Amino acid sequence: MTKLEQITIAPGLTFDVLLAGAPDAPFVLLLHGFAESMHCWRAQVTALAAAGYRAIAPSQRGYSPRARPDPNDTANYHIDRLMDDAMAIVAACGYADRRFHLVGHDWGGSIAWSLADRFPQRLASLTVLSRPHPNAFNRALQLPDGEQAHRSRHHKAFLEPDAADVVLADHSKWLRERLAAAGVPAAAITEHLGVLGNKPAMEAALAWYRARGAIRGPLGVIRVPTLYIWGDADDTVGRIAAEATKDFVSAPYRFEVLPGVGHFASDQTPDRVNELLLRHLAAYPV
Repeated sequence: MTKLEQITIAPGLTFDVLLAGAPDAPFVLLLHGFAESMHCWRAQVTALAAAGYRAIAPSQRGYSPRARPDPNDTANYHIDRLMDDAMAIVAACGYADRRFHLVGHDWGGSIAWSLADRFPQRLASLTVLSRPHPNAFNRALQLPDGEQAHRSRHHKAFLEPDAADVVLADHSKWLRERLAAAGVPAAAITEHLGVLGNKPAMEAALAWYRARGAIRGPLGVIRVPTLYIWGDADDTVGRIAAEATKDFVSAPYRFEVLPGVGHFASDQTPDRVNELLLRHLAAYPV
């Protein structure tokens, strides 16, 4: 049974988490992106537990009300702090010295790529949805056709001082329409807005973008067995960036294209994501 619990890693850093599975089972950490919450992984957490894993999906820094440092100090939301949180959550769950499986979507995918680059010895497998390897993404952004830059134009808009007000205006109209257009079911939209549809949470979520700025830092070649899932209807990530990810993974690599699926595959096609994820994890046991 999937439970909603809290995990504390330090004073002022208590995370809401979805949790399921036996305490000593192989561990899977699932990291969400923007604009969503831990609830995007509900189907995966349930399926992983049924398959014999211990799965945890936190609402990350800023999204959890009790893990929300001052967003005006963007250093609080640097990707290194997000990576620290992820590893501390793993340790708090009793897996500090053990390998685990890592899954990330969107911003959670960016964190996952970075963790795989920094801690390859800790990961049994890596699964990323939507977000390409940062080097592939940067290369696509710099192409003269401007196609990927156009898809990513909202990232610069999120750096504006009034971005939270714009996104939340008219009962979060922008957010609701964005998620609905990407095929996210109405019930899932309601869950995500229950976490993110308020000014303090949105300011903290946007602080991730402000801490990073417009440029993603390059990473090394990934040496962890990797599954990359991309929907060909993703309006934020084009095919060039997605297909180029293979150039930056030296370990066994699988690229799965989901026809007609948008940016939020775990919400839109949970059964297909579960199928691919479970197959990948089984191939690379802890």
